[in-house]
Amino acid sequence: MKNSKISLCFVLILISSTCCAGGKELNLSFCSSIKNDLYSALKSCGYKCPRSDTAIDAVKHAKPGSGVLVLADGYPSVRIHIDPAVFDIAANKRLKLYIEYPEAIPNIELAEPRKVCWERIVVASSTFGEHLPMLQILTAHECVFIPCKAEKPLLVFARVAGFDKAVFGLPQETHPALFEKENLLIATTKLSSFITSRYAPTKAWQAVWEHILSVLDPENRPSIEWTPIVRPMFGPSQPLPKDFEARAFKKAVEYYHHSRLLIHSSEEEEIHRLLKAGLETRPVPRPDSASGDGSHGILEGYASQIRYDGSQDQRIPIRSDCNAEVAMVLALSWAVNGDAKSRNVAQNLLDYVYFTSGMHSRERGNPEHPAFGLISWGNIAPAWEIANYSDDNARVALSTMVAAACLNTDRWDENLLRILLANLRTTGTLGFRGDRIDMPNIEAQGWKAYNDSPTINYSPHHESYLWACNLWAYKQTGYKPFIERTKTAIRMTMEAYPNGWRWKDSIERSRMLLCLAWLVRLEDTPLHRQWLYQIADDLIARQDKSGAIQELFGSGPTGFNIPQSNEAYGTTETPLIQENGDPASDQLYTTGFALLGFHEAYAATGDKRLKQAEDKLAEFLCRIQVKAPKIPYLDGTWFRAFDYRKWDYWSASGDIGWGAWCVESGWGPAWITTVLGLRLKGTSIWDLTSGSRIIEKFHTVQQQMSANKGGPWAKIGN
Repeated sequence: MKNSKISLCFVLILISSTCCAGGKELNLSFCSSIKNDLYSALKSCGYKCPRSDTAIDAVKHAKPGSGVLVLADGYPSVRIHIDPAVFDIAANKRLKLYIEYPEAIPNIELAEPRKVCWERIVVASSTFGEHLPMLQILTAHECVFIPCKAEKPLLVFARVAGFDKAVFGLPQETHPALFEKENLLIATTKLSSFITSRYAPTKAWQAVWEHILSVLDPENRPSIEWTPIVRPMFGPSQPLPKDFEARAFKKAVEYYHHSRLLIHSSEEEEIHRLLKAGLETRPVPRPDSASGDGSHGILEGYASQIRYDGSQDQRIPIRSDCNAEVAMVLALSWAVNGDAKSRNVAQNLLDYVYFTSGMHSRERGNPEHPAFGLISWGNIAPAWEIANYSDDNARVALSTMVAAACLNTDRWDENLLRILLANLRTTGTLGFRGDRIDMPNIEAQGWKAYNDSPTINYSPHHESYLWACNLWAYKQTGYKPFIERTKTAIRMTMEAYPNGWRWKDSIERSRMLLCLAWLVRLEDTPLHRQWLYQIADDLIARQDKSGAIQELFGSGPTGFNIPQSNEAYGTTETPLIQENGDPASDQLYTTGFALLGFHEAYAATGDKRLKQAEDKLAEFLCRIQVKAPKIPYLDGTWFRAFDYRKWDYWSASGDIGWGAWCVESGWGPAWITTVLGLRLKGTSIWDLTSGSRIIEKFHTVQQQMSANKGGPWAKIGN
């Protein structure tokens, strides 16, 4: 790159006055729309390229020996039709042709177009040199391509496992994406849609295009730069404004209001119909669609798949945890910035969760039912309604604590206490509750079967936030059962650390910090501090200089299923990395919870090392916040994956539900925003919620809970 002052990994400059070309005319001609990404990018870089509306005109006017690019502007519905005379003229004038998504090519059999599913683009040739080595992986999102056969293709579509590289090599079935034939370079899809379609990673696609352009115009070997339409807010070393955290917090709050995820009354019936039919996604609504006010809930987020036009489908499950977590964020916006609109939406969301949605009513609202007090995983969809996840219940409770404190209300205290006591009585004798308890099971066995079970589940991902809730509840009520079994489970979990843990990864370490910090708040002993520092130090050891927390696995089996073959890619929940050393941070499962853990740990101990780790991570997250002014429903949030070496949104994306580019309304993005708000307010969750009046509801809720003695539901009548 000639313009070396600004890193490509941050923002690739599009302004022609600063571009390297300086108005240079290339030996290239285009048949394309003036809006085509490649043509526009070259023009913005200052290059002069003649353009025609038809391929025949382009080759007729092209200089002998030059290159001509015929681009697929009707993609994906229209394939490029090329008059056979084009090939004759090109041969006579010694032209080099680049053709994409063609209807026909002489002497090449082309099949009907098909859409990629789990296939990615893989480098299948050494032609690209060190910038794109053999087996490197790229992504052309939701690509439609034309199957055909080609000898020695440069790029292929293939289903492969791996982070950057196809670690198991190429599978038997591949399809050419880019290949050469005599004077032709043929792309079986629209490679020139790399900006609009958000192809990734950016630097790799720069190398692809600079190679193609150098083949077509070896005399000039043009370079190309562009600004991705979705990019990090700041570069890795870009100077930050003094109020960067306040800006990031405000931007993240604003995101929820323009995310198109808040359900409007006019669309509720249709969303419910889709959920009942078993669907989990829908296309993003129109920009002028009405936004809800929280009284009908909020959707889960955005799916990872990116469509050819750069859009992303919405994930439409209506989850209790996401609704409560968004309410927490918006309530904090009221507390920090006096944001009345956010205050009102926050209250509506929690009212929806507890009073109008059914997630905390029906069986769960019946004191005689064994599931009384629990809160469902989600609403409307049967598969989501039956589940009572331990961690989801915990994050609903934590979010309610924070929102109630920010809004200075006891409106949901009774509901909160029901959740806390219901989860406590379905926790086993050793303090572990297990991942989830589904409604048919608790009805068949009763809650006492779980209470009496010696369950062991060394999985902080599922257990540790309930432990934090129990410690908080003990502080507020003095009810000893909240702390007794919890301390046993924490002790056993730390004694099993790390090899006995189920996942053994960065995710579970991040989740464990909160309960250990709050245990120190209650009992500041050398052993409890030792446990806290043990986990914190392990996380700090894997903190990159950028501030990112690197995803790492421990030895042995993990909770995630790492693909062990190309065929396994895309078949289950998987991590962002294929192997340790892959430079990914996870904003869905890890960094938001690590930020919260460091924040509460510093508040509990005053240890400056913990504060330093928190500050570095907070800065990193502010830098990688999504900047997408042209796609406002993504602007201000966080994608799951980030490659902190490329400084790009990139990773393995084989997770069957939550891939690299997914966005959750709750989970990591909500906790990142919450901690930024707490930092601005100069407090912690423990201190912010210290004035809770939940004890005033304790006797009432205990009486309600006593209506069921713990037996199967069928035995007490239904």
